[in-house]
Amino acid sequence: MSEQSPAEDTPGEHADALPEYAERVLDAAERIPPGRVMTYGDVAEWLEEGGPRQVGRVMSLYGGAVPWWRVVRADGVLLPGHELRALDHYRAEGTPLKQAAKSAEGHLPRLDMRRARWDGGAGAEGHT
Repeated sequence: MSEQSPAEDTPGEHADALPEYAERVLDAAERIPPGRVMTYGDVAEWLEEGGPRQVGRVMSLYGGAVPWWRVVRADGVLLPGHELRALDHYRAEGTPLKQAAKSAEGHLPRLDMRRARWDGGAGAEGHT
């Protein structure tokens, strides 16, 4: 019979604790300056761990307490179901947007990824 680690002995003891990876993703989201964005893949690359899907999963489960609108899809399309809330944040922060084509469904703008994307450079000290 195998030995159990102490963490396995008391599964409910740290039920409120975020997984370490989730904490790192949320910290990265908080570091993105107002008016700038990073893609899910950018965050994973910056952390040197996981991938876009893992970052997206963390943001969907725990991202409500951080500036979630700054972690985006690579194509600049606004997060489905949260478009109007995100758009309010982008406009308030001056995030570069591209006007939607008249033929685009809903006529919602997209993020101008060329201008809005942040590379994690200036002000990113202390990242891991």
